[in-house]
Amino acid sequence: MATSERIEALIAQMTVEEKVGQLGIFADAVRPFIPDINPEVNAQGAAEVLDQIRAGRVGSLFNGVGAAEGREAQRVAVEESRLGIPLLLAADVIHGMRTVFPIPLGEAASFEPELARRTARATAVEATAAGLHWTFAPAIDIARDQRWGRGAEGAGEDVVLGCAFAVARVRGFQGDDLTADDALLATPKHFAAYGAVAGGMEYNTVDISEQTLRDVHLPPFKAALEAGAITVMSSFNDINGVPASANRWLMTDLLRGQWQFPGLVVSDYTADMELVAHGYAEDDRDATRKAFTAGLDISMQSRFYDEHLPSLVQSGEVPMATLDEGVRRVLWVKEQIGLFDNPYRSLDPAREADQSHLPAHEALAREAARRSIVLLKNDGQLLPLKKQGQKIALIGPFATDRDNIEGCWTLFGDKTRYQPLDRAFTDALADPAALTIVPGCELEAPIEGGLEAAVQAARAADVVVLAIGEPQRYSGEAQSRTQIVVPDAQQALAEAVAATGTPVVVLLRNGRALALKGAVRDAQAILVTWFLGSQTGPAVADVVFGDYNPSARLPVSFPQDSGQQPYFYNHPRTGRPETPEMREFKSRWREFTHEALYAFGHGLSYTQFEYGTPRLSTAQLGWDDTLTVSVMLSNRGAVAGEEVVQLYVHDRVASRVRPVRELKGFRKVALQPGESVEVAFQLDRHLLAFTGTDMVFGAEPGLFDVWVCASSVSGQAAQFTLLPPAD
Repeated sequence: MATSERIEALIAQMTVEEKVGQLGIFADAVRPFIPDINPEVNAQGAAEVLDQIRAGRVGSLFNGVGAAEGREAQRVAVEESRLGIPLLLAADVIHGMRTVFPIPLGEAASFEPELARRTARATAVEATAAGLHWTFAPAIDIARDQRWGRGAEGAGEDVVLGCAFAVARVRGFQGDDLTADDALLATPKHFAAYGAVAGGMEYNTVDISEQTLRDVHLPPFKAALEAGAITVMSSFNDINGVPASANRWLMTDLLRGQWQFPGLVVSDYTADMELVAHGYAEDDRDATRKAFTAGLDISMQSRFYDEHLPSLVQSGEVPMATLDEGVRRVLWVKEQIGLFDNPYRSLDPAREADQSHLPAHEALAREAARRSIVLLKNDGQLLPLKKQGQKIALIGPFATDRDNIEGCWTLFGDKTRYQPLDRAFTDALADPAALTIVPGCELEAPIEGGLEAAVQAARAADVVVLAIGEPQRYSGEAQSRTQIVVPDAQQALAEAVAATGTPVVVLLRNGRALALKGAVRDAQAILVTWFLGSQTGPAVADVVFGDYNPSARLPVSFPQDSGQQPYFYNHPRTGRPETPEMREFKSRWREFTHEALYAFGHGLSYTQFEYGTPRLSTAQLGWDDTLTVSVMLSNRGAVAGEEVVQLYVHDRVASRVRPVRELKGFRKVALQPGESVEVAFQLDRHLLAFTGTDMVFGAEPGLFDVWVCASSVSGQAAQFTLLPPAD
């Protein structure tokens, strides 16, 4: 890695202790933010931390905000420490700062990476104004098991969709100039294969083939790095027995060697410490040596590097050159974001106090939220509801809830600005008296008289809007579930309300795909509303009352039952696929078919789209040529709408068993009533490639199916042949 003379001069002057100081990141006690998040670290006083900064023993701080206090910490680092090396100030800013946007999984349902770029850009503006340089986001784990809670933080189960959103979020956070005051350094995480933990259980082991690792879990990281990310966070899990945070093949051979990544790797919270619990390290000192020499540059919060790296260097177990290389990467990142030339960037109290951006960010939050809502079902065109002449019962624990709006990993949201459902519905109706609001139950427990009141309201109404789903704390880190269902108390509420015979619209609030059952599954209309952030109420009302025509699609498969997990649409073909005419001794469960309840890519609209027959520019794709696949899309309904047109392929015969379908492209198309447009995609052999048994990534000649369609299970297939290379 080429570095500046300034960096090399600093390294030449630094003591071992000062070098090690650059390799740790610690909770920001100078400006602590939330006492109940990692409370053990808040016992350390600001004065003690400032003394450590003054002594050159701290290189980075995290999860504190405030421009004035951050500026003072930076002043001590730059003006009072021996070498004047600036601090890097970081935080977990995942899907919004003061303005909270939809959880990343929900936003991925928009199938609009540009929307994610815009919300990440707005997040960066607010976060840097609050005195931050660096965020530990985006999470770009591919999550194929919905029992895993952290799927809420990513873009779902598909690689192509995941790559697109990884790129968009990196570009949004960082902007066009890393040295700008509003540039927020992105950190793709968790490197790697965290979404493949066994059984969907948090922090669990990952036993995976290298081919699946390379084809499914690594591509979003490669895409994020190519988009400009210069920091990466290691994951908690092991990969085939070697913990990621001490995995030399992953962090050095692959990341620095094959991919030529010049930046730094930061551990997840105390991940180096956990090498001992893994049984991979004998003790703390051994864990330090294994993590650092494997390529883990910055240790988060464990203080292992502080305590053990100096003696490891002195003994020769860690060569001085290896220590210098880690320090060099950290200083290079600080230089890349302009801290040496402008150490007080993003530390302006006047900018932090400026609220002029809020109206635009509120509007963006509402737009992002409504573009994330998926219409799963709409029997009899029950939706949209009328704003007058219709009595509506808004029933359920989320009807008035303000505490389950933001979703997981939202540390800094301005709760005073959160908009709940009841207020938005009241504002939307011509006569607010036409709305009856009844909670019916709590999130996890019945309430006395709740069901009776809900039934009474349902009987008196023309339509019930049932606001139910997962509590916010059910998804996110350490929130794995064995049964991905609506809580029992809410299911009982749904059954009681449905028994009245009044039509029901379910507003499903969730951080993962759910296995719907009973009255929830059988409701006349179902909207997936995720955790939508600050503008939840207005966005949902926009969709329910038809001010916005839903256009989102599922980024994850909704199973028929929890027991199907892990379930993902692009599963490999088996030797005994289930067929309608023969179901015994086939790939299925005893109770359920090998199908989703709602497939990846599924979503409805308030209009009707019609697909023509797919057309190919040629049935013979040359090895170095491009094939155009097109379809005529028409809006046959009465209102304008947007359709997510999806391109899938299937390799009929290959040296490794291939998925039944693989997404290769997507495009959201807006059409007026009666309008038609030809939608075209380009295919070449690079989009048909996979990692073979010889670990070589490439395409193989042969016959392919191709679909241009509305979901991963719809459409009419066409065929083409990829020709071998010319002699």
